[in-house]
Amino acid sequence: MNLIKWQPFGEFDDTFSRLIPALFGRNGRITAENGERFGWTPSADISETEQEYLIRAELPAVKKEDVKVTLDHGMITIHGERKEEKETKDEKFHRVESFRGAFSRSFSVPENIDEKAIRADSKDGVLTVHLPKTRPTAAKVVEVKVQ
Repeated sequence: MNLIKWQPFGEFDDTFSRLIPALFGRNGRITAENGERFGWTPSADISETEQEYLIRAELPAVKKEDVKVTLDHGMITIHGERKEEKETKDEKFHRVESFRGAFSRSFSVPENIDEKAIRADSKDGVLTVHLPKTRPTAAKVVEVKVQ
């Protein structure tokens, strides 16, 4: 009698491995039914403190020189590219699960931010965008003459 090691997710992993080539292209981008390729999108967390809003985007293996952050009409956009690594002749890949290529994420921002004080920093594969809040202005009562 042979003992067979029970693998509760083994069948799921086999099915997943068979379906993935149909969903993903050679370079790890999601592919639509019509063959069009979609770029990857990094995950992001958005939080708030008393002083600022924070956007943290996970960008492993993306150099800060390859990232651009823009603010336009109330939308902050993070553009960038994770470049393809050079292939080495002595290395044979068995599985590649990391995405490569251009990406873009956009988020609407509240009106109470100081646009001139926005800054971004990159550390340990995480891009943090700081959106400082403006000081609330006291409501001013304006009397309007009726004519």
